[in-house]
Amino acid sequence: MLHLEIAALYAGVNILILLVLAVLVVAGRRKHKITLGDGGNADFSRAVRAHANAAEYIPAGLVGITLLALFDPATPTWLLHAAGISLTLGRILHGFGLHTGTLNAGRMFGMILTWLSYLLIGGGLLWVGLSQQL
Repeated sequence: MLHLEIAALYAGVNILILLVLAVLVVAGRRKHKITLGDGGNADFSRAVRAHANAAEYIPAGLVGITLLALFDPATPTWLLHAAGISLTLGRILHGFGLHTGTLNAGRMFGMILTWLSYLLIGGGLLWVGLSQQL
């Protein structure tokens, strides 16, 4: 599998995660008859935050994975998969965790995996960027 195909795989899955979370927000708006804001509804507020949080983290992660893929062959394939899997699994766990309660293992492990992906992506970009200069 080529590096850009790997990036496309994780981009596709994470964009679908954003879509599912957006659909859950729209469904919540209909269910609770909320047209603007969160209506003071705690369940709906968690759905909005789950989508917003994913929208805050996924784009930067995908940009980083795509940049790493563009450095083919300097970027190891394992790094792309490790970053992509940790970002994707982290966003899934965090999204479900926010929907089920305020503080739980899903949210905690979701953030840890998301931050791990950022560490892998950031470190990988620094490594390939600096190695191209030498």
